[in-house]
Amino acid sequence: MDKETEEQLAFLKEQLEWSKQQAILLEKIEIKLHQMKEIAEYVQDVELSAHEIDDLNQQFQTLQQEVASLQRELHSTVIH
Repeated sequence: MDKETEEQLAFLKEQLEWSKQQAILLEKIEIKLHQMKEIAEYVQDVELSAHEIDDLNQQFQTLQQEVASLQRELHSTVIH
């Protein structure tokens, strides 16, 4: 295998690894968004006390922060 082919193969392996990392991050984001959807649907369907609303709101905000963090990580990964 010549040097150019080896370099191209190395580059493609890096691209594959980057794609796998991106897929993992996207899957984590999807899970968090699904949890947020479940909270929103639950709140619509159930009569809740103020304390329960506060607890669910806190959970929702935590999930929002986690999604934002994952999105930053997703966009900060640079292709070489």
